[in-house]
Amino acid sequence: QMQLVESGGGLAQAGGSLRLSCAASGRGFSINAMGWYRQAPGKQRELVAVITNGGSTNYADSVKGRFTISRDNAKNTVYLQMNSLKPEETAVYYCNADTRSLRYSNYGSAMEYWGQGTQVTVSS
Repeated sequence: QMQLVESGGGLAQAGGSLRLSCAASGRGFSINAMGWYRQAPGKQRELVAVITNGGSTNYADSVKGRFTISRDNAKNTVYLQMNSLKPEETAVYYCNADTRSLRYSNYGSAMEYWGQGTQVTVSS
């Protein structure tokens, strides 16, 4: 029903910036919220930022003031602008979508989707 494809990861120096993109494709769903998660080596996956279908946003305390999540509804794409990057933020970043089905057979059924992840490496 839905596919999420992340892009924009790569190498950055400490203090630098990267912009991640997540493009959603598919049919028969509506998006309640989309978010970015990250998982660093040897650590648990954590929520970085989320944006709802109403446009409200929330961020992990560690990234407030430095990261910005935004969306382009026409392109079904969510972005994560990451500024002032730190080496400890090296991780695989995953796009997540919270959706509900619009299909007649299971209208309103909640579904969660994940992208394959994009590597972000911040050098010191």
